Parts: sequence; C-alpha cells; structure tokens
Amino acid sequence: LLVYSGMLRGMSREETTRRAQDLLNAFDLAGAANTMVTDYSAGMTKKICLASAMIHSPRILVLDEPFESVDPVSSANLKDILIEYAKTGGTVIISSHVMALVEKMCTHVAVINDGLVCAAGTVDEVAAGEELEDRFLQLVGGRHEAAHLAWLDGGQAQAQAPTSAQPIQPIRPTPATPTDEARQ
Repeated sequence: LLVYSGMLRGMSREETTRRAQDLLNAFDLAGAANTMVTDYSAGMTKKICLASAMIHSPRILVLDEPFESVDPVSSANLKDILIEYAKTGGTVIISSHVMALVEKMCTHVAVINDGLVCAAGTVDEVAAGEELEDRFLQLVGGRHEAAHLAWLDGGQAQAQAPTSAQPIQPIRPTPATPTDEARQ
C-alpha cells in the first residue's frame, strides 16, 4: 500500500520503497508489512493511512482524529513525528473533538459549528482565559441540563429493597386434568 501510494504521487519505486520501510519502522508496523491491511486492527489502519499520506512528504497534512483507536505508545510516537514534521516546515491541520489534544498539539485553533467559524486564533485567544473545552461548549452551545433518569441509580434501588418482600416462588407445572388431556 505504501509503495503504491508513493508511486501514485510520481515517486520512483526505489525511493518509495525506502520511505515505506522508514514509515513502517516509525509507526511500529514493520512486523505487519506483509499483512493485508484489511486484517489490521483499527489503530494499525489509522497508522498505515497516515503513513500513506506522509510518504510523499507533503507540505500540508489534514488529519481527522489522528489519535483515535491508536494505543498510547503509538500515539506518543505519532505526536513526536508530527511535531518534527511541523518543525521542518510542514503544516498539520487536525480536526478533533478532544480539546485536551488540541491544547497540547496546536498553536492555532478554529471552532467550527454548523459549517461556520465561531472563533479563530491562537489557542489562548480562543480559550479567552478559560479551559478550551469550556470555551468550545460556550461557542457552539447545545449543552443542556443533565437528564434526570430516576432509574439510573447505580443499583441503589435494588440494594435498598425492603427486607419484608416475598421471595420469588418457582413456577411448578400443574397436573393435567382429564379435560385438558382430551383437548391435546
């Protein structure tokens, strides 16, 4: 897949093969190099898709939830790769609902709701002195009072059941009467 992706972008087979091996090593996928991508886990699939996007060293990477389904070790390695990529002049645009990730990884943020930009600027500018997640919720609205579900009590109602309750009696079949047998 990686060689194919590189060659689709006009790279030579030799260069693509070299880069593919580098990416497989960087994303801890070298051991699965000869495994069909359809047999990959969700996290492995996410990593191979990112590797496919990076093989030709683009100027801009647009990533949608790049850390979803990726294990913590791979996630840390991926963050390091993206930070290094950005330091060398690449631009990473991340679409994410995880504000902690946005705060940690991004220098600038745009909050988009229903296709409209509600706020844009540096993370500090958009956060406006609050946690980014709280600010996000203010900007997009939609937060409402928690629904009160009386039955959602962590099992407390069952634990507090009166002790005088009658135990459940087993159901025993009743003997057939002659009229019942005649009907069968």
